[in-house]
Amino acid sequence: MAEGNAASRYVKLRKEQAPVEDITPGELNQPIDVPQLNVRKCHECMQVLPESYEPPSDENWTTGIFGCAEDPESCRTGLFCPCVLFGRNIEAVREEIPWTQPCVCHAICIEGGMALAAVTALFSGYIDPQTTVVICEGLFFAWWMCGIYSGLFRQELQKKYHLKNAPCDHCMVHCCLHWCALCQEHREMKNHLSDAEASSSTTMDPPPVQEMNTEEKKDASSSSSSSSPSSAKSQHNDLEMVPL
Repeated sequence: MAEGNAASRYVKLRKEQAPVEDITPGELNQPIDVPQLNVRKCHECMQVLPESYEPPSDENWTTGIFGCAEDPESCRTGLFCPCVLFGRNIEAVREEIPWTQPCVCHAICIEGGMALAAVTALFSGYIDPQTTVVICEGLFFAWWMCGIYSGLFRQELQKKYHLKNAPCDHCMVHCCLHWCALCQEHREMKNHLSDAEASSSTTMDPPPVQEMNTEEKKDASSSSSSSSPSSAKSQHNDLEMVPL
C-alpha cells in the first residue's frame, strides 16, 4: 500500500501532453517592464512619492509683470509682433510643437480680432447697430477664449518652474495683460535657461606639466643602478633547495 500511494503521486507525461515551444535565440534575454518599479521618487532623499503628489508652487517670478523694459528685444517683439513671441514661448515649453502653428493661431484670433474691432469702430455709422452689438459680443467671447488658451500654456510654465500665480490667475493675466504676460514668460524662460547653462558649464584646469632637470635624471639613473644589484641578490637569496 505504501508503494502504491508513493507511486500515485507522480504523473507520467507523454510527448503529446507536453508540447515543446520554439524559442528564438535571445528571446529569454528581453527586458521585462515592471509597472511597480516605474514610480516617482524624490530627487534628494529618493523616497517614493504618491501618484497624486504635486510639487509646491512657491517660487517667485524672476521679473515682474510690468518689467518689459528689462529685455528690450522681447519688448519690441511683443509690441509689434506678439504672435511671434507667443509662438517662441510655446515652442520653448513644448518642443514637439513648432512655433509657426501657435504664431498663426495667435495672428488669426488676436490680431485678426483687433483688426475686425477697428473696422467695426471705423464704419460704425454705416453698419446696423444690432450687427455692431453682435460683432462686439463675438469679439469679447473670442478674446476670453484666447485668454484661456494662452493661460493654459502659462500654467504649464508655472508647473515646470514651480512658480506662483502672480499677480493673479494665469487666465486672468492673459485676459487683462496679454502683452505684458507674453514678455514676462519669455524673460522667465530666458533667465532659467541662462542659469542652467551657467551651472552646467564647469571649468577644469589642465594638470601642471612636470619636467625633470638633468640633475634629477642623473640621480634617478644612479639610484636605479644601485638598486639593481641589491634586487638581484635578494632574488638569489630567496631561492631554496628542494630535495628530489
